[in-house]
Amino acid sequence: MSMTDQATDERFMRLALDLGRRGLGATWPNPAVGAVVVKDGIIIGRGWTAPGGRPHAEPQALKRAGKAAEGATLYVTLEPCSHEGKSPPCVNSITRAGIARVVSAMEDPNPEVAGQGHQRLKDKKVVVEVGLLAQEARRAHAGHILKMTKGRPHVLLKLAVSADGKAGLAGRRPAQISSEAARKRVFQLRAQSDAILVGIGTVLADNPALSCRLPGMEGRSPVRVILDGQLKAPIASHVIATVRETPTWVFGAHSASQIAGEILEERGAKVFRVGTTKGRLNLDEVLQILASEGITRLLVEGGPTIAASFVEAGSVDEVALIRSQKALGNEAIDALEGQPLEALTQGFTLTGSEQVESDRIERYERA
Repeated sequence: MSMTDQATDERFMRLALDLGRRGLGATWPNPAVGAVVVKDGIIIGRGWTAPGGRPHAEPQALKRAGKAAEGATLYVTLEPCSHEGKSPPCVNSITRAGIARVVSAMEDPNPEVAGQGHQRLKDKKVVVEVGLLAQEARRAHAGHILKMTKGRPHVLLKLAVSADGKAGLAGRRPAQISSEAARKRVFQLRAQSDAILVGIGTVLADNPALSCRLPGMEGRSPVRVILDGQLKAPIASHVIATVRETPTWVFGAHSASQIAGEILEERGAKVFRVGTTKGRLNLDEVLQILASEGITRLLVEGGPTIAASFVEAGSVDEVALIRSQKALGNEAIDALEGQPLEALTQGFTLTGSEQVESDRIERYERA
């Protein structure tokens, strides 16, 4: 392949990745896939996984391409499915459309696919090339990969810290640390997540809505997950009072009041019970249950206690660290309870840093 052909393939695959990202946070339990159909250098069809996971990206792109898809190339960010599910296998749509070549970014780790989609295409004499921009695709499909390989969602921990490494005022009083522009970025993270998790301490102290408050994106608010060992979330709190508008799932200990759980369920919340370790809910169990419910991308926005728990458990895959220029003083609460802030990024690689008004947003990924 010439350098020109390679550059052309990369350009179309990057478009497919961009299209797929449109579905982040909205397609679970399915991955957010992007697909582009190209013929003679012209894009004739585009598609991305629809909300709820169906239709898949490939049949949508092929439908837009119509009869012109015959002899064309399909660029797709994840191996086309080959198994019978709630919709027909995508490989059937591809071969039926007469696609001549499929450029796939990566193999699907789903054991029901796992290379079989690519092989079925080859068996039908379709040229299949795998691995273009695989690293970017693995990042885009990180939640799907972890759900399939480790039985848990991808965990992004967001933490806003003051210039002196604090997250709240003395007495666990909340403090406005980050700028309005940085908060809008957080809303974007929420919109791209399947679920958002906080602890009962945050619910009691801040009474947050945990929604995506960007114009036109209110419907992209993720499932709200509350770690509440004793099931003491007030029924008047935002997360419970608005449960009919945005789902709220509450995790409590097995020993928590049966009546309290029933009251929350009557209000519309979904209640799960897990074991405890040293008085804290078992995070491994929480993550496994979330994955079994279809969650692939989890945004953790809790305070110092929740953040420290996820760090200690080694359950953080990515970090969004918002650094403020404001100082809160020695009496303020440390950003990571019982740990130095440096513990947050040990074993992680800095992948990006951006100045947003007076704040700096740093992104880290597990090395």
